[in-house]
Amino acid sequence: MDVSSAVAKMSMKQTAGGAGAAAAVCLVCKESCSGFQPHSWRKACMACGCSTVDHAPGGDLEDDQRMGRLLADSPSSHLTAKVKGGGGLRMYKRNRMIVTNPVVSRKDPTFSTTTYDWAPAGLNQKLAMQYMERIPENLCPVSGTDGALERRRQLLSQLPAYDQDPMKCQSLASEEEISSMLLFVKNYKQEVLGVGEVALPGEGGALREAANQRTAKEAKDRSNSDKKDALEQHDQGSTSSSASSATGSTNGTDSSIKTDHCSGCHGKVAMDSPAVYAERAGYHGALWHPTCFVCSECGQGLVDLVYFWSNQKLFCGRHYCQTVWPRCSGCDELIFCQTFHTTKDGRTWHRHHCCCWKCGQNLETPCQH
Repeated sequence: MDVSSAVAKMSMKQTAGGAGAAAAVCLVCKESCSGFQPHSWRKACMACGCSTVDHAPGGDLEDDQRMGRLLADSPSSHLTAKVKGGGGLRMYKRNRMIVTNPVVSRKDPTFSTTTYDWAPAGLNQKLAMQYMERIPENLCPVSGTDGALERRRQLLSQLPAYDQDPMKCQSLASEEEISSMLLFVKNYKQEVLGVGEVALPGEGGALREAANQRTAKEAKDRSNSDKKDALEQHDQGSTSSSASSATGSTNGTDSSIKTDHCSGCHGKVAMDSPAVYAERAGYHGALWHPTCFVCSECGQGLVDLVYFWSNQKLFCGRHYCQTVWPRCSGCDELIFCQTFHTTKDGRTWHRHHCCCWKCGQNLETPCQH
């Protein structure tokens, strides 16, 4: 998306909750909330005051579209697929897993079926189940359970749409700010964003070889596409592809030293136990227990294994973005303008958002609320 198209589309502001949000009941207030009523600019409900995340509006289709946009143009774009007639838009190929087990009884045999809303991609069912068994039950995304609902809340919290898409932002006030955001998103997709991969200890080499093959294929596809234009464009495309490949293969703690100790807790990872690898951390230099693959800032497990690798640390999207740009405590969006307000408690605000929820009085001036 270029700046001019972003500016044009920004004129049609979208509500904080998106389509269907009005029907979402608060997961905190429950029956006492009459239903999600989005505030005009806060990411919160007018009816109960709780955050948009606590209402978890939307559904699987919206989640997969948002994840598709996030992973597009990154080394993890292979986890997405082009939307037919979508003008280049991509959809997240979310890996769902259905497990069927026989129920032992004296009567005719029956079967119980368990559906996981998400599971690590590229695994046989045995290893995938070993991974799932290591996830706390309250976080395991079994369809229809609190674990599946918590996954959706983490998607909204850890990977806010307004941290990647200017169209979802209401506070961008100039072409310069939009341009800054687009450049920021482009850079983190190329240099920081990744999706963890699950394998047994010692299998990092195979993962790296697969990653190299994907990079080579993407470079070839990009080159073939460029040939349809001009020779000059083809040459430029080949150069940028090579640079991207080099960044992906030499990033982070990668070295020739193999490890079987968790980079999180430093405990040993059993050779028959699934581990999480991160390409940007180096396939031979780092791996994690499934429960240790967490954001270094908030300590939450990284939803769908989506990570941001910076300064030799794992971050969720929310907390990585906050290391680069300040976040407004009022609207929760990143602040791309040159001037903003910082209160005595260290919080940052867009100047016009530093106000009382009820009366709109500036927080620096006492009010009755």
